[in-house]
Order: sequence, then structure tokens, then C-alpha cells
Amino acid sequence: MSNDQSQQILQAEEALKIAMQKSDIVALDNLLSEQLIFTNHLGQRLSKNDDLDLHRSGLLNIKSIELYNLDLITLQETCVVHTFASIAGTYNGQSANGHFAFSRVWAKHGDKWQVISAQSTLLAQKDAKN
Repeated sequence: MSNDQSQQILQAEEALKIAMQKSDIVALDNLLSEQLIFTNHLGQRLSKNDDLDLHRSGLLNIKSIELYNLDLITLQETCVVHTFASIAGTYNGQSANGHFAFSRVWAKHGDKWQVISAQSTLLAQKDAKN
């Protein structure tokens, strides 16, 4: 992957983080592929529409996301991102804070990168080694 492509993915990751924190449906719609399959930390498989509905309804409210130890693995027009995240927010009015491991697959569609697959794992605690 060229340095330019790496920068594009890092910018897309930042845009995704901001869109999630703001529940910006327009930005999320552009960043998430129509084919998205997201397996959340509860093992539930969500589509793009499922994910957007969580934000649209206000059921999910993310106050902050801190990403750390981000790694990129690339092959042509695809990039796999592995990262850890500390997230603070609410789900259905209840506190939903935690530390997570995320894997996301970004694919280039035309001139833009979109997430086609994502998976999250809830960690027992933030581990400085991760």
C-alpha cells in the first residue's frame, strides 16, 4: 500500500470515528458499504441499515472514542484495520462504556473507501500491551 493509500485509510478511520460520535447519518451512509456485515461484541450480525438505525433512533449515543494501536494490512484495493478503542456512551439510556478490539475491512468503491465488514470484541480492561 502506498503512503497515499495509508493516509486515505487513516483519514477514513478518523471520519468514521467522528461520524459515530455525532451520529451523522449522512457521513455514516457514505462510509459504510451497502454490503456491510458488522458483528458486534454481543455476536449479533448487523447490516448497514441496522447500524444506521441505531444512530438514527438515538438508541446508541457515543460520547467519545479513543483509538489506539492501529495496524493496517493491505492488499490492492482492500485494507484490514485492527485497532483497540476505549468508548464512552449510552445504549437505550444505560451506560455503555468499555474497551474493545475492532477489525474493519475497507474496500475501495470508485474513488472512496467504505467499510464492508467489521467485528468488535469487548475486552475485560484496557491493556497497555495491546
